[in-house]
Amino acid sequence: MLGRLTQLSTAIVLLAVFAGGCGSSVGGRNSSTSVRSPSSASSLAPIHGPYAPSIDPASFVDTVDNPLWPLEPGTGFHYKGTRGKTPQTDDEVVTHQTKRILGISCTVVRDTVAEGGRPVERTFDFYAQDKQGNVWYLGEDSYELRHGKFVRASDSWRSGVDGAKPGIIIPADPRPGDRYRQEYYPPGEALDEAHVLGYRKPPQVPYGAFKRSLVTSEFSPLEPQTEEKYYVRGVGEILERVVKGHHEEFRLVSVTH
Repeated sequence: MLGRLTQLSTAIVLLAVFAGGCGSSVGGRNSSTSVRSPSSASSLAPIHGPYAPSIDPASFVDTVDNPLWPLEPGTGFHYKGTRGKTPQTDDEVVTHQTKRILGISCTVVRDTVAEGGRPVERTFDFYAQDKQGNVWYLGEDSYELRHGKFVRASDSWRSGVDGAKPGIIIPADPRPGDRYRQEYYPPGEALDEAHVLGYRKPPQVPYGAFKRSLVTSEFSPLEPQTEEKYYVRGVGEILERVVKGHHEEFRLVSVTH
C-alpha cells in the first residue's frame, strides 16, 4: 500500500510541475506571467530600476501594423467624449509624414482636441514599430491654446534630448500582468506607465459592438489618476476613460481612410 501511495504522490508532483511550466493560452499564445521573454514589453521597457532601453535602428520597420494599434497613413480615428463637464471631440489622424528620431523613421500622428468645433489642444505623436511588433513611443510635440494662439507645451519631448527615452505604447504580445514604461522624460513630468489587465468584452461604442478587447491601465506616479484603455484587434483603441481621478471618457465614433 505504501509503495502505491509513493508512486501516486510522485505522479501528482510530476503532473504539477508539468502543468506549472505550460501556462495557459490567451488568444493562442502562452500567457504564463511567471517568466518574461527578453523581448516582452516588461523586459524591454521596465518600470523598476535605472531606465536605459536598448534601441537599435536596425531592429525597427517602416510601418506600424500591430493589429491592436494599426497606423496606416491617411487613417483617421474620431472620438467623442467629455472632460469634466465639457463635451469634446478628439481626432487622431495618421499623417503621411515621418520624423527621424534616434535614427528611426517614426510615423507622425496628429491629435486634435476640440470644444464646440474649436481646437483647444494639438499634439504630434511619434511612433515606430520594432521587428517583434512592439509599438514604441519616441516623443511628442504638444501645443496648447493661450490667448488665442497655440504655443508649445512644457510636456513636449523627443527621445535622445534632455534625457528623454522612448517607451512602449502597445506590446507585440500583451499578457495579463505585463507592466512597462510608455514614456520617460522627467523634466517634462512625462513618466506614464501601463499595466495589462487582460482581455474582456468592452462596452459598446458608437463605432460598434465588439466581443473582445485588450484592456490596459495607464497612470503616472506624478498624477493622482488612473486611465483604462480598450483596444480591439484590427481596429485600434475604441475607448479610454479615467477610472480614478477627474471625469474623462472618449469613445470611438468613426474611422476614416
